[in-house]
Order: sequence, then structure tokens, then C-alpha cells
Amino acid sequence: MCPGFRTEPNPSARASHGGSAWKMAELSAIRQELAVPFCGGIRGGLRPGKKITIMGVVNADPDSFDISLTCGCGDVALDMCVRFEDREILRNACVSDSWGKEERSIPYFPFIAEQPFRVEIHCEHPRFRVFVDGHQLFDFYHRVTPVAAIDTIQISGSLTITKLN
Repeated sequence: MCPGFRTEPNPSARASHGGSAWKMAELSAIRQELAVPFCGGIRGGLRPGKKITIMGVVNADPDSFDISLTCGCGDVALDMCVRFEDREILRNACVSDSWGKEERSIPYFPFIAEQPFRVEIHCEHPRFRVFVDGHQLFDFYHRVTPVAAIDTIQISGSLTITKLN
């Protein structure tokens, strides 16, 4: 699906009861860590009303991390690049191999090294509305249509993914 990306649970993760990483991924009550970089399918694609939740922990001494929503390995509907040195979150889209205008404005920088976070990406009719730890951070208006074509999520960089819905 996505070259260079893993699509299975982190093989070094272990369930407390001695189960395999695969078994652990099936048990919602046990912490789940996914291998980074990660690439996985969005069942049925996106649609207004659908929400993606990413829970994780920022690594110690982080550089950056990326969350991308794509149409397979083609168009990029949302590329969210979190940069720690500049304390900024860059957003953009790539349609037919052409990157659009980058967006940077955020009211605050919510990510802290070695701290957990929860990112929610809400798909609405005209836009993605992104929340971090329950606070709205930014809106990103759709540049890829139809949104149902958005069927893949890719996550990479200085983070550990503990849960993905």
C-alpha cells in the first residue's frame, strides 16, 4: 500500500499477559503501540461526519512528525507537519503532483516532548477541523474531492502512536 511504511502493530510491544503484538492490537483495554512510520487504510474512505483519532506520545528531543491523509499513494488531502524547533504546524495538500499554498497560522503550539496527546481530525462538508487535546487548533478546507477518495493515513516522525481510531 505505502512503500516504506509499516501497517502492523509494533513488534516490540508486548501485552502484559504475554500475548503477541497482534493479539494486543485486538484488545482495546490494553495499550496498543503501532510501528512508526505507519500507513493504514481508512475503511470506506472519508465522508462528512467521520472522525479520525490519533493518540500518542511525543518522543524525547523531537524534531518533527507528520500526519497525512492521502488517496492511496497519490494525492495528499492533508499533510500536517509538526515542527518542534520552530513551534509550528504546517498544512498543505498535493493534487496531481502539485503542492498548494502552505498554511501555518495556529493560535498556540500544543505538543510537548515526552507528553501524551490526542489529535482528532473531523471531516466536515467544506473542511477538516482539527482538535488537539479537545481544543480546536485549525481548519483546513478540502482541496481534494471527492473526500470519499481519501482512503489512507500515514504517520511518521518523532512520536509513538498508542491508539488510532
